[in-house]
Amino acid sequence: MLRSLYSGISGLRAHQQMMDVTGNNIANVNTVGYKASSVQFQDTLSQMIGSAGAPQNGGGGTNPAQIGLGVRTAGIVSNWAQGSTQTTGRSGDMMISGDGFFVVRSGGEDLYTRAGSFSFDANGTLVTADGKPVQGWNAVNGVVNAAGQPGDIKMPLGSTVPPAATSKVTLRGNLTSDRDPDPLVTSYSTTIPVKVFDATGATRTVTAKFTNNYPAPPATTSSPQWSVDLIDSDGVTPIGGTLTLPFLNGTVDQTPPPPAGLSHTNGRDLMTFGAAPNQLTLDVTDMTMYSGQSDARVFTTDGQSAGALTSLSYNVSDTGQLVGVYSNGQKMVLGQLALATFTNPNGLEKTGDSNYRSTVNSGYAQVGQAGAGGMGSIISGAVEMSNVDLAQEFTNLVIAQRGFQANSRVITTSDEILQELVSMKR
Repeated sequence: MLRSLYSGISGLRAHQQMMDVTGNNIANVNTVGYKASSVQFQDTLSQMIGSAGAPQNGGGGTNPAQIGLGVRTAGIVSNWAQGSTQTTGRSGDMMISGDGFFVVRSGGEDLYTRAGSFSFDANGTLVTADGKPVQGWNAVNGVVNAAGQPGDIKMPLGSTVPPAATSKVTLRGNLTSDRDPDPLVTSYSTTIPVKVFDATGATRTVTAKFTNNYPAPPATTSSPQWSVDLIDSDGVTPIGGTLTLPFLNGTVDQTPPPPAGLSHTNGRDLMTFGAAPNQLTLDVTDMTMYSGQSDARVFTTDGQSAGALTSLSYNVSDTGQLVGVYSNGQKMVLGQLALATFTNPNGLEKTGDSNYRSTVNSGYAQVGQAGAGGMGSIISGAVEMSNVDLAQEFTNLVIAQRGFQANSRVITTSDEILQELVSMKR
């Protein structure tokens, strides 16, 4: 009779714990990066009333007879399903799409979190909302060494990039193969202005002039080769000499030997003008000579003016690289966030503030870059919402309430039976 009392008490305790977990889930329905938890029940030891017996002497066997002694909480597990995306537009807000945790430092200990709402503090350190430094790798001259030990990510405010002279210009487009119908016109030329930088970062505009000297009539098309001159910003001074650009079937002729000044290097057709340090190379690989309008143009140029990182203007790539924008418009990688994965994320221990600590059953943290080694990618300008399902949680509330009510009725009924037993003396 007393066993039912204690079974009911254990049921009350277990369902109270279920209520506690469910209430905590509902309380964190809007907590960034929160993962819902659920309770798993299991029965306790059972008292043996009769043991099992084997069939013998023509008689059948008997099964064991046991009375259970109640219920207890077997464990509380987290649901690691991906939460919904909440777009914020802030560069400091980051979301992991897939597996992995951000790594943050608390004192001398590394903690792990899915809450990716970060910002830079007064010292230029990337920190969480409660001030914990985010771990990763700082770049040196735009290069990240992810093989090193992760550390605090610093925004190098005031850092500068030196000027660089323009050395290569890539041209694209078409040079027409049509000849002017006027027989008195003996040539056709087109010019392409090119903005270049010198070694001090100052800019000037040079002009690439392409000229086609028509063959004598009755030819109806242009010559298959063009002469190219590069003229300095004064419009008069040539940079280097006149070079020849040949075409074959509408594309740059790569038949050896190439004419002087034109080289075929690493699959690219290059024309070099002038001498160091003012040497300038035109990449003409993608230029064509087909019928139609001439539309040759500058596609890319290198070189830059001096620039400084004077503001917290940056963006984050899907691999977790922080790319800063300098005053000259140039972009450079400043650092990269580290992500961590675990063999058993359910083995992590919650430490509060949406952080987790590794344990002996979670396995060691495997730290690396986003998008590598099974780790998820990073979405910038968004955070991961809680994955709490309110419909499921309210259902769990009803289940816990009814379970608690039923177990309390077991205790009440057991008490009434004891009362009847005591009343038998009368």
